[in-house]
Amino acid sequence: MINTLKNLFGLGIKTDYAALVKSGAMIIDVRSKGEYETGHIRGSLNIPLDQLINHLNKLKDKSKPVITCCASGMRSASAKSYLVSKGYAAIHNGGSWSSLQRKL
Repeated sequence: MINTLKNLFGLGIKTDYAALVKSGAMIIDVRSKGEYETGHIRGSLNIPLDQLINHLNKLKDKSKPVITCCASGMRSASAKSYLVSKGYAAIHNGGSWSSLQRKL
């Protein structure tokens, strides 16, 4: 159970986010539009967490790597769990967008 929680919140095995992006991973920022407009990772897609269900069509390939991010890592963890429950296979919680940006 503890490993599940660590992986859910991005505390498990270290992920090479830069390599994922270079290989074509999509970054989904699940903050609100207003939060996103105050700063974000260039090239990321803004889909607020409460609207994710309505925008799954933007994530057509369920095998393509996706990195979720938000302000602190909580909403991105929820987004990761939701996407995994919908059959997406390569979902990574990038945590806060500013921290993720430094890892790229």
